[in-house]
Amino acid sequence: MPAMSPTMTEGGIASWKKQEGEAFSAGDVLLEIETDKATIDVEAQDDGIVARIIATDGAKNVAVGTPIAIMAEEGDDLSGAAQMVSEASPAPPAPKEEKAPEPVVPVEAPKLVSSEPKPQPELSKGERIFASPFAKKIALEKGIPLAKIKGTGPEGRIIREDVEKYQPPAPSATTVASSLGPSVPQPEYTDIPVSNMRKVIGTRLTQSKQELPHYYLTLEINMDKVLKLREVFNKTSGDKDKTAKLSVNDFILKAVACALKDVPEANSAWLGDVIRQYKNADISLAVATPTGLITPIVKDVGSKGLATISAEAKALAKKARDGKLAPQEYQGGTFTVSNLGMFDIDHFTAIINPPQSCILAVGTTKPALVPAPEEERGFKTVNIMRVTLSSDHRTVDGAVGARWMGAFKGYLENPLTFML
Repeated sequence: MPAMSPTMTEGGIASWKKQEGEAFSAGDVLLEIETDKATIDVEAQDDGIVARIIATDGAKNVAVGTPIAIMAEEGDDLSGAAQMVSEASPAPPAPKEEKAPEPVVPVEAPKLVSSEPKPQPELSKGERIFASPFAKKIALEKGIPLAKIKGTGPEGRIIREDVEKYQPPAPSATTVASSLGPSVPQPEYTDIPVSNMRKVIGTRLTQSKQELPHYYLTLEINMDKVLKLREVFNKTSGDKDKTAKLSVNDFILKAVACALKDVPEANSAWLGDVIRQYKNADISLAVATPTGLITPIVKDVGSKGLATISAEAKALAKKARDGKLAPQEYQGGTFTVSNLGMFDIDHFTAIINPPQSCILAVGTTKPALVPAPEEERGFKTVNIMRVTLSSDHRTVDGAVGARWMGAFKGYLENPLTFML
């Protein structure tokens, strides 16, 4: 099992593209490996033949370095492949040597002695109970039935010590089961196997939420100018190339990069002994896939135009959904953007992707009424988008986060400023 990334410790076999006995050339895809982030093609480095497959399709949790197949060259004798497989596989534990059974001597089974107190015989109904006044008082206070107590006083009289030493008999298993009533029927369900990717997502997000001191800043942004500028661009470019249309997210990525340049403290990572501050804005874009969330990276967004950002983001999102991202396309990143606006979500908070310091949660854009003294009616309708910044307080103080949010808002409310 090859290591497809520095952090990979185990992987799964999605499918073999070459079968046993099949020849291959350098550059041919031998198999698809499922890592914690994506499904990656493994290409042959030399010509050869697949002699024997050890880890078959669907194998999971295969440790890095574990043999998954035996390869041979043209003309090699493949008859020894089976022996090599047995040598590569861990040997089963040696069976214990069985001894001849010794003659069994019949032994009388020991009698079981119950440790539970024997229930005391109850008095027949209507029979008089002899007990001291003090014993009756204690029994009444504790709710103990005198009929179940055997007296040790003169002529079987129940005294105080008898009441104090009384232990109610333990209920039998049958009694307990009957008291619980009939078993509650379980709802119908389906158990879904957890993929390697889902396991890693769960582990890392849990670790982030437990270990990183998150805090959240939320503000509303007027998106009127962005929407008008986007409409003009798409109308102009649509005549030339109908696929080259800008999305609101493209403007958001560009504004994020410009704000990170103004407030570089937010473009940082906590590394324990040092805080690493990055010079370029490599923005991770959260993409939902059938197997889980993955964050491909648009590199150096600050140096690129809107059309380039749009093209790269669309290409990366498609590769992410197809499970074809290369490790260098999703490993790293200095800042993350998670946009649920297309699902009509107004507001949410996101979990930081360590070691990054910040993640921006973007909601949908909706019309809202705001005061407008210059208008005859005293108000007007504007398009408002709500965003929330989750920050690591170890690297980004609250005032720094507020400055970054102010810069980000300024760029989106005046989008021509990041086009100069």
